[in-house]
Amino acid sequence: MEFWHAMTGVKDTVAAYARDFNRSQSTYEVVPVAQGNYRELLPKLQAAIKSGRAPALAQLEFTQFPALAAAGQLTDLTRTVDALPAALRNDFYPAVWRAGEMGGRTYGLPWNVSVPVLMFNARILENAEQKVPDTWADLERVSRALATGGRRPLVVAADAWTFEANVLSRGGTLSSGQEPRLNSPDATEALTQLARMSAAAQAQPRTLNEATRAAIDFARGQNVFVLASVANWTDARKLPLFKLGVAPFPCEKVGACTVPLGGATLAVPAGTPAAEQAGAAAFWQYLSAPDRLASWVQATAYAPRRAAVPLLEGWYAKNPQLRAAHAQMNRAVPRPTTPSYAAWTALLETAIQKATSGKMSARAALDEAQTQAQR
Repeated sequence: MEFWHAMTGVKDTVAAYARDFNRSQSTYEVVPVAQGNYRELLPKLQAAIKSGRAPALAQLEFTQFPALAAAGQLTDLTRTVDALPAALRNDFYPAVWRAGEMGGRTYGLPWNVSVPVLMFNARILENAEQKVPDTWADLERVSRALATGGRRPLVVAADAWTFEANVLSRGGTLSSGQEPRLNSPDATEALTQLARMSAAAQAQPRTLNEATRAAIDFARGQNVFVLASVANWTDARKLPLFKLGVAPFPCEKVGACTVPLGGATLAVPAGTPAAEQAGAAAFWQYLSAPDRLASWVQATAYAPRRAAVPLLEGWYAKNPQLRAAHAQMNRAVPRPTTPSYAAWTALLETAIQKATSGKMSARAALDEAQTQAQR
């Protein structure tokens, strides 16, 4: 049975897990297939479902699965999850399970789960005798102080997930039930700040297609701060002549702020034969074993389930910044599971780009996105 995934950067690791699983038993054979990134995998899966040639297991980014589930294209895995030992179910953070649920039913099993972080050029901060900012107000203040010699300290990517985290850090939200709230007061406040910093040359707007250029500018000190997934640490630490720092995501409203889970869920397309459904569940349990998950965390920096944490003590001792980053799981919440949310995020990314490039005010850009989302 095929397993389509988006872990192209660590496809050899995934292949090794599948090979070891296949050798551990004689009932199932998993064939992993790397299908590019999340955005590239989705249309391939949709086409495969339409043609009746879908894989038995597919990795879907959290905002991707609700529309497929609502269309009846994913298998309801509620019974599978209910049959799991309570110790296994309870070892995952509740938010992680909820991230794969919609309408009280389970459509996805957790594997690669991330949290947003603030990455920074530690040497620049040390030389400037600046502390790592832990609020958005501090981030703007420090960026203002570091904006010299043409440097634009903060990278502002037109990325819905980190913007969602920005809004949540203020106690806000981008949706209410089934309705969009893209122009909520907290969203407007967040984008107004990013637009203000961009206009003042304290921030550098970037699209998601400019990731390579952004990484180069980050490494050479043109930028100092990047909002990213903790899983980006594995690539960012390889940047040459660079001292990488990682800190929890800025929290603007202490006591109320949360962080949105990132990552993906493992789903079984509708129509998958029962035997292959059982094989998919067995492979997921194999991936979720504490020792295997610990090795996965060390290879990718994704967050662990609780039972894997003691096995990571040595690794955390060498990488204390990641311990602090993963501790954010205690205040993490799932992404909205409204089927339309993925389409709303595309509108949101356009609004971010328009506001930070000065084409529209933050309020006008978000009002436009809200109007389009309500159509």
